Amino acid sequence: MKIGLPYWQGRISPVFDEATRLVLIETGSGGEVRREIRTLTCFDPWGRARELLSLGAQVLICGALSGPLEMALHGVGITVIARTCGPVEEVLGAYLNGRLEDDAYLMPGCGRRRGFRIRRRRGHRW
Repeated sequence: MKIGLPYWQGRISPVFDEATRLVLIETGSGGEVRREIRTLTCFDPWGRARELLSLGAQVLICGALSGPLEMALHGVGITVIARTCGPVEEVLGAYLNGRLEDDAYLMPGCGRRRGFRIRRRRGHRW
């Protein structure tokens, strides 16, 4: 499996739409197998989604991201774990050890519901 983690100054990048660097980790049964740093060049949602797909990313662990980008990533089959913060190495370790749901890795102000987004249709009040 390949996991993508956008980063800035050693931490998960706060906004994936603007991130330019990605740590791409390939994992196997024994843990990390290979690691590479890639520069992201596409900034439109579908271009960025295709770029990650071409790198082989199957999972993206990131901070905030726009709705159109999240939909594009899901559209190409990439699993998105959003609203994540912290140092890249700690976040990766938490993911590999099944502890990424710990509050320590949840972006401030995001509450406890990771990946939950309310979508309202125009003209409807709920």
